[in-house]
Amino acid sequence: MSTVIPVGGPAPYDVVVGHGLAERLPKLVAGAATVAVVADAAVADRVPVVTAPLAAAGIRVEVVPISDGELAKSLDHVGELWDAFGALRMTRSDAVVAVGGGATTDVVGFAAATWLRGVRVVHVPTTLLGMVDAAVGGKTGINTSAGKNLVGAFHPPAGVLVDLEVLATLPDDQWVNGMAEVIKAGFIADPSILDLIDADPAAAATGRGTAARELIERSILVKAEVVSQDLKESGPREYLNYGHTLGHAIEQLEEYRIPHGHAVSIGMVFAAGLGRHGGRLDDATADRHAATLRTVGLPTTYRADALPDLLDAMRIDKKARGSVQRFVVLDRLGQPSILADPPAAVIEAAYAEVAG
Repeated sequence: MSTVIPVGGPAPYDVVVGHGLAERLPKLVAGAATVAVVADAAVADRVPVVTAPLAAAGIRVEVVPISDGELAKSLDHVGELWDAFGALRMTRSDAVVAVGGGATTDVVGFAAATWLRGVRVVHVPTTLLGMVDAAVGGKTGINTSAGKNLVGAFHPPAGVLVDLEVLATLPDDQWVNGMAEVIKAGFIADPSILDLIDADPAAAATGRGTAARELIERSILVKAEVVSQDLKESGPREYLNYGHTLGHAIEQLEEYRIPHGHAVSIGMVFAAGLGRHGGRLDDATADRHAATLRTVGLPTTYRADALPDLLDAMRIDKKARGSVQRFVVLDRLGQPSILADPPAAVIEAAYAEVAG
C-alpha cells in the first residue's frame, strides 16, 4: 500500500511513499518526448528500475551520470548537466528524473530549474536524508566558496517517489545520517517522532524496525505542511533550518568531509543551548537533544577552538538580515521561533555544550 502526502502551494505535487513506485513515472512526465535520468554513481543498480517503465511507455530515455556527495553541488557540475541537456535537445515539454541522495536532488533540481528557465523534475531519493528532506520542498541549490546552498532556486518537483525498497540495501551510516533530519522534525513539530525513537532506540539507529516507515512518513508530513504554507522561506519555513546555521558552517569549515546529518546533529545541540541560555527553553528539553541524537549514533560535539571560524562562516547564513544574525531556537518542544542577535555570552555558553 502506498501513502500519498500532498504538498500544496503555487505548484502542488504529491510525495508517494511505498514499494515499486517506478511504474508511476510515465504519468508524472506525461507529454515528454525525452527524459534525462540523472543518477549518482552510488545508485547505479537503481537506474534500470527507473528507466524500464519510461522506455516501455515509448519515451526516449537517456541516462546522465553525476558524482555523488556534496562535491557534486558545484557550478562545474551544473554546467555539465546543462551541456548534457543541450546535447539531448531537451525542450520545455521534456523532463528530468533525479535518482540519488540529497546532494543529487539538490544539484539536479537546480539544473532543471535553470534549463530553459525551468523544466519538470521528478525526484527519486535513495537515502533517508533525501527522502525526508532534500527531495521534498522545491529548494534546489549548489555550494560556493562563500558557503553551502547560497546559490539556488525554488523549483517544486512534479512529484517525489519515496521507494522503501532501497532501505533493504541502505548502509547503516546513511540511515543514521538521515536520522538527524527526522529528529529535527520531532523537535520542531512532531514530538511523536521522538517517542517512537525512545520506544525502540536500537531499531531507530538501523532503520530495520517496524517504526521505520512511520518515522519517514511523519517527517515528510512535517515538511510538507510547512512548505505548503511557505514555499519561499519568507516565514515558518525558516524553522526547518533548526540546527542548520551552525551545521552548514561546520560543513563549510570541513570542506564537506563531514556528512550533512552529522553537522546538523551538532548544530541542534548548539541551537538547544542557545534556547537554554537565551532564556527560551527548559533544561529537560535542551538535554533531550544530545541524548536522542546519541541514541541513534549521531555526534554531538565539535572542536572547542573552532568558534571564531564558525561565527565568520555563519555571517552569510540565509536567515541573516544585514548585520543581524538570526537563529532558529525552541521556546518549548514543538514550538520553534527566531532568536535574533543573541549576546556573545549566550553564543559562547551554547557552544560550550558542543565543544569537545
